[in-house]
Order: sequence, then structure tokens, then C-alpha cells
Amino acid sequence: MNIKILDSWLREFVDTRAKPKDLAEMLSLTSVSIEKIEEVAKDFNYDIEVTTNRPDLMSVTGIAKEAAAVLPEFGILARYNPLKLNKPIPATKKEPISITSDPKLVNRILAVVMEVDLKPSPLLIRNRLEATDIRSLNNIVDVTNYVMRTIGHPAHVFDYDRIEDSKLLIRESKKGETIVTLDGKTHVLFGGDIVAEDGSGKIVDLLGIMGLENSVVGDNTKRILYFLDNNDPHRIRKTSMEQEIRTDAAQLNEKGLDPELMHDAFIYGIQLFEEIAGGKIISDIIDIYPNKAETRVVSLSFDKIQRVIGIPVALKTAKDILIRLGFMVTNTETTLSVTVPTIRSGEVTIEEDIIEEIARVYGYHKIPSKLPPFGDTVHASPLVNEFYFEHKLKRALVYWGFTETYTYSFVSEDMYEGPIEQAVKVQNPLTFDWAYMRKTLIPSLLKVVEENKTYQTLKIFELSNVYEKKGNDLPTEILRLAIVIKKENLSFFDMKGVIEQLASDLGIEKLSFQPLSTGGGETQIYIGKDLFGQIEILDTNLINAELSFPMLLRHATTKKIYTPMSKFPPVIEDMTLILDEEVKTGDVIDEITKQNPLIKRVSLLDKYQDTRTFHIIYQHKEKNLTDQDVAEIRIHIMDAVKKKFHAKVK
Repeated sequence: MNIKILDSWLREFVDTRAKPKDLAEMLSLTSVSIEKIEEVAKDFNYDIEVTTNRPDLMSVTGIAKEAAAVLPEFGILARYNPLKLNKPIPATKKEPISITSDPKLVNRILAVVMEVDLKPSPLLIRNRLEATDIRSLNNIVDVTNYVMRTIGHPAHVFDYDRIEDSKLLIRESKKGETIVTLDGKTHVLFGGDIVAEDGSGKIVDLLGIMGLENSVVGDNTKRILYFLDNNDPHRIRKTSMEQEIRTDAAQLNEKGLDPELMHDAFIYGIQLFEEIAGGKIISDIIDIYPNKAETRVVSLSFDKIQRVIGIPVALKTAKDILIRLGFMVTNTETTLSVTVPTIRSGEVTIEEDIIEEIARVYGYHKIPSKLPPFGDTVHASPLVNEFYFEHKLKRALVYWGFTETYTYSFVSEDMYEGPIEQAVKVQNPLTFDWAYMRKTLIPSLLKVVEENKTYQTLKIFELSNVYEKKGNDLPTEILRLAIVIKKENLSFFDMKGVIEQLASDLGIEKLSFQPLSTGGGETQIYIGKDLFGQIEILDTNLINAELSFPMLLRHATTKKIYTPMSKFPPVIEDMTLILDEEVKTGDVIDEITKQNPLIKRVSLLDKYQDTRTFHIIYQHKEKNLTDQDVAEIRIHIMDAVKKKFHAKVK
């Protein structure tokens, strides 16, 4: 979020001799980021970036409070000047106004009817609004924007005489209801939006986002309803994104503003109407406040503050910083008890948040850049760190010539694999092509292959989440590894070899491959009895595989077993067997290997029609093997393969 503020406007609320350039530098070091300063008509305009968790700084008074807290740490005196507010003059005559609210939708409403004289705003207000990128319209509308920029809570005005029966009913919108916003655009509501209807049943406001054409202040407006509302931020965000209405009010309200902030904004608005529009209150002041803001108390030890920051910060310094930031602090010799102001209760919730406040104002630049002492460091074990295996897996694939891809988690209905009713549907998709959360990575990778048709050879992979529906709860996220190979003269063994080597690098044993009996070129991969993934042959030059990363983590290990080399040479021989086509090579290798402990390794050397040649290595740790020793083992091997596979030895 960005906000622009004139230096002269800011200094109404903070007394300091700091020059604009110094003020910008010091705030940027400790708080908001002031991206640039522009000189405007003997004044300076700050362009300020505010992080989304600090809506309290999206105002002149918010920045002034922050500056008053920060500047003393740099040896510059600064004092915050609170806004001077006068008690409203009560109504001598009272017009009726009735507002019915819903506590599930609205936290607080403040409203009053006023008589006003509509005319252009004073030059000072026009210049300040336009410097902050808000167009000046008239003194009535300008007051609401001026209040929002000064205090940080949006405000709104209705033409009171256009509200039928002087009644407002706050409710949820119904799906399909149509409104026309004050910019003349028509919007069809999706339902569940926060709206206000008048006594005739017509919708007159889209609360917290934008006013409507049928209740907007016009040239003939004589009486207004000055109206502040603090709403459910989640609904504001949902409506604003669905309808593509990104007003300043919407962007502030969706951050969850403090309803206590409304009082000063409301009184200040009345005061401005009285000063620049001849305003007079002509109704009771309405204050509907069902969901009161709650304060939070966070207690922490002084020792923890020192340990986390890493350098000694005096207790008095830490306490003074927090008090300047608006926190209430009590302390013992070893602990602080901090009462968080309601304006910060949404994002200051734990001990570390309090420590961060102390550290940033004290100055990150004062903390030396050095590694922590090794004696106090807890070393993470790669055995329990999934990021270790993730990095190892990616690095291996890249070394073998693969390219990592990053694709969208969303897919179209055509790309979704499986029954569409089982899909996780996005409520507000960016486009209809991205309406569903994917259940497999393969379609996304195949789209990458399709978009790179010019490449005759392509080896890509992606490690990312897929999503499974979970009733009315958030979907289950499962991390998967998908691999796609495209090249001429491709075979199943190209992919099988990659997966076997991955398993070997990660210490995974008991890997097996079982073709599906239904055919179709699909093979399931198991680790022991657990399904690990599958390989699918799509074409003569295209093959893919998808593996379960949680399953990989369950079986992966970095444990190494050292086997000393034998001092005695191995005996190597080849054995050719005639086997039926349906006999699996892996099963034959397993059967041969288990015939004797002296069989150290068996591999497939060659295959031609119905014959397969196996390369067998025999070795003893303590002596040389004789021909007689090998002959006896060979007999056992031949008997075993004949009995189990009906093999013939060639």
C-alpha cells in the first residue's frame, strides 16, 4: 500500500526540527519505506510504502505518531500533537433517522444528519487532497476524503433527502442483485456482500467500498447523512475483488481497521463540516457498537528481549520505545507486561512481535552483522528436514540434464483429471481457464511440452502441491514430483532408470515396478508395499512419471553403511535364460540373488526375443572362490529359475 503526504500537513501533528530528507531516511531505516520526496510549491511530498499489516500508518496522524516515536532514537527531539477535537453542537431540531444493523456484518456504525452548504473546498484542503492523489469534488465529499487521509478510517456521506423514509437496513446482498456505483458502472452482486437498503427496499450503498449513484451527494444537496461503518474485512475483500472495485476505502477496510478509530474520525468530520460547509447537526448521533475492540496484554521476560535481539538493550530504553509507540507498559526487574493498543491488536499478538517493535525503533542498523556463537546454535538434522531432501532431489535432476518448471496451480475443466465434481473449485477465478485446483501435475507439464514444440528433446520436472477436496474445509495439499521426458527412441527404461537412481541417491530401498494388468502403458511404483507413484507411456517419444513426495520422505535416509572392499577378486560370469515374455526381469534378478550370500550383484546384460542374459558377480570376503564353489551356486540358480519361472538355460 502507498500513501502520499505533504510535509506541511505532517508537521501539524509532529513538532520536530528534522529536515524532510533526514525524516525520510530515519523512518525508512526503522518503519515505513519512503520511496521518494518531491518538492511541490515550496513544500515536500512524501511517497510512502506501508506494509499491508500496518493499516494504522495509512494516515497523516499515523505517520506523525511513528515519526515522534522514531526520531528520538536518532537524537532528534520530536513530539506528537494530537488532533484538537471540539464537542459537537447538539441538534436544536431533530430529523428522523433509523439504522438497523447486523452484528455479523458490521462491527460499528456512527451516523448523524446535518444541514450543509455545498460549495468548493478551501484551497488548502484541495491542494492537500490532490497532492495525495485524491481528486477534489466539493466541500462535502472532500471532508470524507480529508478525514480518511488525516485519521485513517474511511467515511461516507449520503444525500439524506434521497433516503426513503429516513431508514437504512444493513443486510447481506442476494445473488443477482444489481447496483450502479457513483462512477456510473453497473455491478451484478454475487451474494453475501454488505449492502444498505432504504425504506423503499432499494440498495443505496455498498458498505465499506463505494457509494451508489442513487444516494450520492449532488449539486442540490442540502442535508446529508454523515456515516462511518466498520465492517467484516473478509467480506469487504471478497466483494472488492469480485466486483473489481479497488477504492482506497476498500483497501483500508479489508485490512481490519480498529473500530475505536472511528470516534475521532467521526467528530473530526463533524467539525470540518461546521467549519467549511456551515454544517449543523439536525438529528441524534447514532452509535451502534455490537463488536467492541478488545485490548491484548503480552508478557515477556527482559532476558528474552536480549537473547532475540542479540545485543544488550537497556530496560528503560525498551520501555520508552514501547510507550512512544502507544503501548502501555508495566515492569518488574525481569519482565515487561505490555498492553497492546486496539489499533495494533490485529498484528501484535506474541512476544516476538513486541521484541520486533523494540528492535526496529532501536535500529536494526545498530545490531552488528555477525554469526551467532556456535555453542548456542542448535544444528538442524538433515534426517528430519524435508527441505534437505527437496534440495538434494532437485539438484540431482538438474545435474542429469533436467529443467525445473513452475506452473500454475489452477487448471481448466478440460485439463482436470478425474470427475469434475471432486475438483476444488476456485470461487473467484482470474479466468475460466483457471477455475479448478489441480489434482495432478502432469497436465501442467504436458502443456509446457506442447508450448515448446520446437524442442525435439525435452526433460522437465516440477515439485509442487496438488489439491484434494476435503468437504467444506480447506483442501488437502499434497506435494508431488512430476517428471516428463520427450525424445526419439524413448523407452520405459529411460524413466525407470531416473527413478531408480533418485531412490538410490536418497537411500530408498525395496523399489519395485508393477505394470497394470489393464495395459495402456502404465506402471505403478512401490516402495515395499506402499504405492509411491506411476509411470505412463504416452507416445513413442513421450513418457511421464508422478511420485509422492511425502512417501519419499517417509523412506529417505542419509544413513550410510560402510562395507570394506574384499581383498579377494570376484568371479564374473554370464548366464542366458529362455523366459516367457510375462516374466519380470526384476523377479528373476531377486530370485538369483537370494540363492547364496556370495552372489554380490546380478544385472541384465542383454535381451533378444525370448532370451535374457544376466551378469552375475560372485565374491568371498575371506578367500578366493574356486570353480567348484561357483559351480555349486550355479546349480542352485538353475534349479531355482527352472522351478519358479520354467526357464531354460541356454
